[in-house]
Amino acid sequence: MEAPGWALLALVALAVALTVEAVTLVPWRLPMPTRAARAAALREVPKDVVSRGRALHAALRPSSYGSLLVGLAAPLLLGFTPTGARIVARVGQAFSGHWLAEAVLGGLVILAGLWVLSLPFAAWRHTVLRRYGLSTQSWGGWVVDLLKGGGVGLVAGALVLAVFYTLAHFSPDWWWAFGAVSAAALVVLLSFVFPVLVEPVFNTFSPMPAGPLRDELAGMAARDGVPVRDVLVADASRRTTGLNAYVSGIGATRRIVVYDTLLREAPPGEVSSVVAHELGHAKARDTEMGTLLGATGAAAALVSLYLLGQSDALLRRAGVDSISSPRAIGLVLAVAAVAGLVTGPVQSLVSRRVEARADQHALRLTGEPEQFAAMQLRLAATNIADVQPPRLEHLLFSSHPDTVERIAAAREATGNPSHGLPGSPGATA
Repeated sequence: MEAPGWALLALVALAVALTVEAVTLVPWRLPMPTRAARAAALREVPKDVVSRGRALHAALRPSSYGSLLVGLAAPLLLGFTPTGARIVARVGQAFSGHWLAEAVLGGLVILAGLWVLSLPFAAWRHTVLRRYGLSTQSWGGWVVDLLKGGGVGLVAGALVLAVFYTLAHFSPDWWWAFGAVSAAALVVLLSFVFPVLVEPVFNTFSPMPAGPLRDELAGMAARDGVPVRDVLVADASRRTTGLNAYVSGIGATRRIVVYDTLLREAPPGEVSSVVAHELGHAKARDTEMGTLLGATGAAAALVSLYLLGQSDALLRRAGVDSISSPRAIGLVLAVAAVAGLVTGPVQSLVSRRVEARADQHALRLTGEPEQFAAMQLRLAATNIADVQPPRLEHLLFSSHPDTVERIAAAREATGNPSHGLPGSPGATA
């Protein structure tokens, strides 16, 4: 059997593996709150919180959809016309058309161009967030973080381009096999090193001061059977007024991270509720699950790319003779953009199911559904959430259950889905 036959066989095996992983690891059958419980939960949310959240997201929508449209149209132009190939060839001319110069420098020029195209939409978004008080970051600080992100992307992009096209150059028939293994390994590696190497680039972390809250959080993790190395506070207030916490890392790198804004705005019981949710992710090994799904998906993507490259019509449209050529970088990005558009809603659905499971875990671990519901209201008000977004947008893009669904789940955990918070609209004594 020749390489394309082996590649097709590998893709079938990877598709089966990915399906089995998704069916067995993703919590598809979690109970959903009833319509009546959701309606009761919506009545608990103050009307000004509902209206402010809808107003913010209406203001953000043009930049979000504009960025999505340009992020799709630009790669399609670069990849499904000879434009991308010509740009890479022009960059390579300064180095006598050397394949590595085309791969790394030409590829970085393409990636940098796409990044520049995204900047107006990012600035538009930042303007809206500043106007609503959700961002505390000055334009100078925003630019610094933008450059940091660009620098990280530059280094990562150069390494990926160099490795990928080196494999393709020295193994033109079997690069897909080596590339699939390398892509899977890279996903696994990033899961371990991201908390240690990348997170500190954007935030400063300090140990949470000794006291009852730190003891409670560490003790809760121990009771839950989720050992953590440390409990840290992130200086999120330099960028945002938003509230959050997370459990970062795998194994020896795992730590609880709490935003300083959360410590300032929320009482200890609500902080514990947020951290209990995050411990739910660690307890269920969601990071490991995501890493496994991501590694398998990345390997399948590389093999699929090779098989798509067998299409002469596709190659002619891109103005290249092989999809493994550095001049086909635009085509690779175009295929990736289309694949991302198609698979995005599935990834969002998986994320919502995983987040709902973590919510259920938090309710069981703390035994405090009132605190959970109160925290969801606080998050909605402070983070200016759209508590019940348009259904289609929710299905396509939302990574978490909406606020109404989460409050309804807490109410159903109390056995009284119509019960409201003291002092909230529709509350009962």
